[in-house]
Amino acid sequence: MKYVVVILDGASGWPLAELGGKTCLQAASTPHLDALAREGQVGLAQTVPVGAEPSSAAACTSILGYDPADDYVGRGAIEAASMGIELASDEVALRLNLVTIHEGVMTSYAAGHISTEESRAIVTHMATALDDETFRLYPGVAYRHILVVKGHPELLDLVYTPPHDISDKPIAGLLPSGPGEELLLEYMDRARPLLANIAVNTCRADLGALPATDVWPFWPGVRPSGMVPFAEKRGVDATMTSGVDLLNGLAVLAGIDRLQIPGVTDGPDTDYVAQAEGALASLADHDLVVIHVESPDEMGHAGDIAGKIAAIEAIDREIVSRIRRCSEELRILAMPDHATPIEIKTHVGEPVPFILWGPGIESNGARAYDQYWAARTRLVLDPGRQVMDQLLG
Repeated sequence: MKYVVVILDGASGWPLAELGGKTCLQAASTPHLDALAREGQVGLAQTVPVGAEPSSAAACTSILGYDPADDYVGRGAIEAASMGIELASDEVALRLNLVTIHEGVMTSYAAGHISTEESRAIVTHMATALDDETFRLYPGVAYRHILVVKGHPELLDLVYTPPHDISDKPIAGLLPSGPGEELLLEYMDRARPLLANIAVNTCRADLGALPATDVWPFWPGVRPSGMVPFAEKRGVDATMTSGVDLLNGLAVLAGIDRLQIPGVTDGPDTDYVAQAEGALASLADHDLVVIHVESPDEMGHAGDIAGKIAAIEAIDREIVSRIRRCSEELRILAMPDHATPIEIKTHVGEPVPFILWGPGIESNGARAYDQYWAARTRLVLDPGRQVMDQLLG
């Protein structure tokens, strides 16, 4: 038996008046997901435990079958692991976004979705100017980077607000706060004039694109103590494909092989076909593959209804269709990690709809894959890590 897990990041959401009361998942044309739903089991999974931040860190940890509380690793440390950053025992890793702030308002949590090439040029320049015995800055993917701070464990206890939670809102009162805040606020202040004079930003402004005006640190973490390897925990060899450091970092920590597939990105420009074909090819020497697609979440954060629907449809058309045609004997799990409602442009921790399909899994009456049918089946998995139990059971 082979296994495929498809994570439609952030695909779940709330009914929209613009869609006649439908969610983006309901409005999207998803014939292949709907076919799996009719033939398999559909339900809801609580991937984000009560009290946990509704981020992909907790939610994807659940989907992989781990406990987000017992196996907790701060997101900054997870992404650092993906980038090969070895943390010392006295170091804190924080996610650091390049952002655009105009007149005190978070205009873009992603600096206008700056490209990886532009972003890395900016961060490399900043690191040359700002790195010292306390700070080390590492370039990541697109707007996402890692700041490592040495000798300041108090940063773990600050109050942070992810920049995507304050899109188009004033930042007043939402900067990192608490004992030790001055260290990060000073770093942010030192970065601002550097960003204003970097050639990449000047060119972006000349072309009408949003410049990166500021840096925004959040999501701290320390060196992980060690997760039980997935193969040891589950008895299957797994691999993963993703365009973001968070998922790749979880793979590193869980001992899951990472697929390097050209064209796989964190946005709507990703090569869905290459990702699907590369993932399925990996089943020749692995038992399970995780296909993580970030694009629905990015469109949710952007408040782009059409873009989110298009991303969901592309996953169905280019990825799920190929999985259904695979000649291997397969079990499939397809689900979002969390919901990213268009209205609020950020994550919520409500249950998300899932599909389980394959040998030994009988239909439980759903007629389509969406929140309505998932709720109607009355199948609820809480905690959400039970989805992996059901897939492999």
